[in-house]
Amino acid sequence: MKESTDSKPLIRKMGTIDCDMVETTPIVFRDRLYRFEYVRANYKPNQTGASYFRFVDVDSGQATPAFAADYHLGSAHVQDDTVYVYGVNAWGGSELRVFWSDDLKTWESQTALNLPGWEIFNNSVCQGEGRYVMSFEIGAPPEETGARFTMRFAESDDLLHWQLTPSECVFAKDRYTACPVLRFLDGQYYMIYLEARPGPTYVPHIVRSRDLVHWESSPLNPIMQYSEEDRIIANPDLSESQRALIAGAVNSNNSDVDLCEFGGKTILYYSWGNQLGVEFLAYAVYDGTLERFLRGYFPE
Repeated sequence: MKESTDSKPLIRKMGTIDCDMVETTPIVFRDRLYRFEYVRANYKPNQTGASYFRFVDVDSGQATPAFAADYHLGSAHVQDDTVYVYGVNAWGGSELRVFWSDDLKTWESQTALNLPGWEIFNNSVCQGEGRYVMSFEIGAPPEETGARFTMRFAESDDLLHWQLTPSECVFAKDRYTACPVLRFLDGQYYMIYLEARPGPTYVPHIVRSRDLVHWESSPLNPIMQYSEEDRIIANPDLSESQRALIAGAVNSNNSDVDLCEFGGKTILYYSWGNQLGVEFLAYAVYDGTLERFLRGYFPE
């Protein structure tokens, strides 16, 4: 379907694939589509008693061995033949750790950022112009955060060692802004984030910036809106009790969006539910490249 120049990119919601799963990142590694998952301790199939990270081969459904026990709110980035994963040592912890692997089985790790007194949550990494850039959500300290929550930024030459950018590189201290996903295109950083609305309800918006200081908001926001399409059953293995939960759940939220390009299409994963603990993982598709998707929110 061809979009008009004054309409937003058409996202086709495909439906729910899991319950109690929120933070995920789709990646392409060695020509296969994987879904990075942050498996929370309360995820019902998790019998370990601790949170951990893993990858799922989307085509086969097979999961890789678990790693990063007791780390949280992760994201994934692929560079050449290496996968990098970033996670925080606690919800609102002060240490961001990087894990890396060339086979999704054996992982090395080290501290990426250590910021005593800071509260760190979700994060996202992309390759920018001459550097790598990380966006990460914070809840403290107050002078850096303003209204909770807020995005700060860090930069790296090698995806392992990171430094904070100046405090003026921020989005946005005047209101709730959370759940970043960062990409770089045409000399600009495009960021999808979560905007809170009265209700409360939550919807993802997109902004862009050349300097991480001055931000332009898309005139076509929000990129998605919670809807009955979220309840479509996209995983035939969901149990009857899971399907009943999906059918009856309060839905006031599309959050934790992450995306990648695969097979000429843009694959999006997102969470829906009530933002209070009853949450579901769903996916959607845009029938075009990631470049076209991002540019489509900023019509000339």
